[in-house]
Amino acid sequence: MTTNNESTLPINGKRNQRLLLLAALVAAGAVAYSAYYFLHARYFENTDDAYVASDLVQITSEVAGTVTSVKVDNTQQVERGQLLIELDQADASIAVASAEAELARTVRNVSGLFSKSKGLKAVVNARKIALDSARADLQRREKVAAEGGVSGEELQHARDQVAQLEAALATSSEELVTNNAQIEDTTIANHPQVLAAAASVRQASLALKRTQVVAPVSGTVARRNVEIGSRIAAGTPLLAVVPLDNAWIEANFKEVQLEHMRVGQPVEVYSDIYGKDVKYHGKIAGLGAGSGAAFSLLPPQNASGNWIKIVQRVPVRIALDAKELAQNPLRVGLSMRVEVDMHDTSGSLVATQVRAAAQQIVASGDHDAKVDEKIAAIIKRNSHVQIPATLTE
Repeated sequence: MTTNNESTLPINGKRNQRLLLLAALVAAGAVAYSAYYFLHARYFENTDDAYVASDLVQITSEVAGTVTSVKVDNTQQVERGQLLIELDQADASIAVASAEAELARTVRNVSGLFSKSKGLKAVVNARKIALDSARADLQRREKVAAEGGVSGEELQHARDQVAQLEAALATSSEELVTNNAQIEDTTIANHPQVLAAAASVRQASLALKRTQVVAPVSGTVARRNVEIGSRIAAGTPLLAVVPLDNAWIEANFKEVQLEHMRVGQPVEVYSDIYGKDVKYHGKIAGLGAGSGAAFSLLPPQNASGNWIKIVQRVPVRIALDAKELAQNPLRVGLSMRVEVDMHDTSGSLVATQVRAAAQQIVASGDHDAKVDEKIAAIIKRNSHVQIPATLTE
C-alpha cells in the first residue's frame, strides 16, 4: 500500500502544477484584458445597425405642359445643370410674344403721355397769352366806356371773352397737372407701366425657360415616373436625383453607448458590399434629437397597460471622407458596420453645422441678360429715346 501511495504523488504533483499554470494563465489573461479594456477598448463603441443615407432630390415641373422628351432613365448618372425633361414650348412661346407686344403697346402709350404734356404746356402758354390780350382789351374798353366810346354790349362781350379764356386756361392747367402726375420724376424706361410690362416679359420668358427641366444637383437618377406624351401639372413629381457623392451614414446606437459620444469624434466604417478590404474614415456630424421610436409614425404610449423597458436607439449622423467615397461609391440603404473612437470628448453634444448649404440651380446670368437686352430694344424701338445704361446692366 505504501508503494502505491508513493507512486501517485508525482502524478498529483504534475496535476497541481498544470492547474496552477492554467490559473496563472487565466489570471494573466484577465489582467491583460482588463488593461486592454481600461486603456483602449472602453473608448470605442460599435454597431452594425447602420445604413447609408443621402439626399433624395425630387424633380418637379414648375409649369404645366406636355412632355415632349425624356433625356434620362433610372440608374443614369447626371451632372448639375444637365437637361432631363423637355415640355412643349408652344404655349410658353405665345405667352412671350404676347408679353412683348404688350410692352411695346405700353411704351407707345407712355410716350404719348410725355408728348401730351409738351402739347398741354404749349396750349397753356397760348391761352395765357390770349387771356392777357383779352384782359388788356377789356381794360381799354372800360376806360372809354364812361365817355361812351364803346357800347355796353361790346363791353360785355369783352368781359365774357376774358371769362371764357380764364375757364379754358384753368381746364388746360388741370389737364397738364393730371398728365404730369402720371409721368413726374420718371422716364419712359422706368415708368411704372413700362416696368410692369417688362416684368411680364421676364415672367413669360422664365416660364418658357422652365419648359426645360434640368438637374439641380449631380447624382444618380431614381424613381422616374414620367413618359413622353404625359400631360403634367405644375408641381408634379417626375423623378428623383440621388447625390451619392454626398452620402452619409445613419448609425443607430443604444442609449447606453452615447454617454461619451461627441461631434467630431473619428469613426471607422466598413460596408457589407466591400467587406473589410475597404475601410472608410469619417467623423460624427451630429446626434439625433430623439430616438427612432419617438419620431415613428405611431409613437409608443408607455403610460397605459403593462410596461417593459426596452433599450432605445438614437440615430447618429456620420460624415464620410469625400475622396474615399468617390473611390468606393455606396448606395442608399446599404448595411454598414461602425466603430467610434471616443478618446477625445472635447467636442459638442449639439451640431451647429452638419454640412454646407445644398447646391441649387440659379437663373442663368446669360439668359437674364438676353431678356434685358430684348426689353431695352423694344423700348427703344417704340419710344425713340435713349435707354439708360442701367437697364441693360
